[in-house]
Amino acid sequence: MSIRIPDVVGSIVEAALSPHPVDRYLELIDPMLTWRDLRAKVVDVHRPTDRTVRLTLRPTRQWQGHSAGQYVQLSTVINGVRHTRCFSPANAATSADGDLELTITAHDDGFVSRHLRDTARPGMVLGLGQAAGEFTLPDTRPRAAVFISGGSGVTPVLSMMRTLVAEGYPGAITFVHYARDPEDVAYRTELAALADRYPTIDLRLHYTRGDTPDHFAPAHLADIPGFDDAELFVCGPPALMRAVEQYYDEHDLHQPFHSEAFTLAAPIAIDPDAPIDGELVFSRSGRSAANDGRTILDQAESAGLRPESGCRMGICFSCTAIKKSGCTRNVLTGETDTESDTQIQLCINAPVGDVEIEV
Repeated sequence: MSIRIPDVVGSIVEAALSPHPVDRYLELIDPMLTWRDLRAKVVDVHRPTDRTVRLTLRPTRQWQGHSAGQYVQLSTVINGVRHTRCFSPANAATSADGDLELTITAHDDGFVSRHLRDTARPGMVLGLGQAAGEFTLPDTRPRAAVFISGGSGVTPVLSMMRTLVAEGYPGAITFVHYARDPEDVAYRTELAALADRYPTIDLRLHYTRGDTPDHFAPAHLADIPGFDDAELFVCGPPALMRAVEQYYDEHDLHQPFHSEAFTLAAPIAIDPDAPIDGELVFSRSGRSAANDGRTILDQAESAGLRPESGCRMGICFSCTAIKKSGCTRNVLTGETDTESDTQIQLCINAPVGDVEIEV
């Protein structure tokens, strides 16, 4: 078995500096000087709309690059507490030495997104996770591509389109995007420039607010030339995802369908007459709380704990922990699980009665 010398040296150094990892000392000199931690410096900030902030990030040497459509976990410290969320790069696929472009929409309930929209500045250093996710372009590029997005779901599909353009992709591209109004399209200028420069790109923007709201309709896809040969890539709010999936099923389509949601789907309704009881025990921290019916992640944070978390919608799997005992309920599917000593996702599971979780 081969062992990399830097790993051995790092382990020796960290042991000598115990109880703190070596990066805790290096960050006192320079936050971007790291041994193991992956971080990124904000090198440019732009606010293209009232609700968005665009960050250009320069990662540390540990960065491995990203594939178009993937997401990264971004973390920042707010009032002394580190918070982590997932965002999809909008730039074309990058190598290990490439910068990242993230455009973040500040939603009303987005604590981290609103903080970054309001406070991001060049020179800020953020925590960064390696790119992950299966919503990517296939290795064998499609004969034609139809990208459908809504709101901030534009970023992963824009990354895909930019990647195809950079590769000199010869196929037809149709880009269908839904936004509140023209001023709410964070990439309106960039999309228009791409469509003007490349005749193979068909740009279609629809606005869901105003005097004549233009929500998804079958006609938006029905007149796309060569649609039956195109692969579909969809990312957006649940209502848009459901509408496109229904269109796909009703028209008996068979071309590959790729999708990713970026907001939590509506949870399964809870019977108002069903009792919510039991105790939620956080065994590692020695704390407990009366079960109030919310997800384990929400209840852990209310108890003053800060378990690692990212997307908060069951996609990134960063908030997994071992359930030692008890019954939990998946709030998206309604399924219950009574198995002990099993990994569960804190953000989409709620306790049913007494539950002990290793947090």
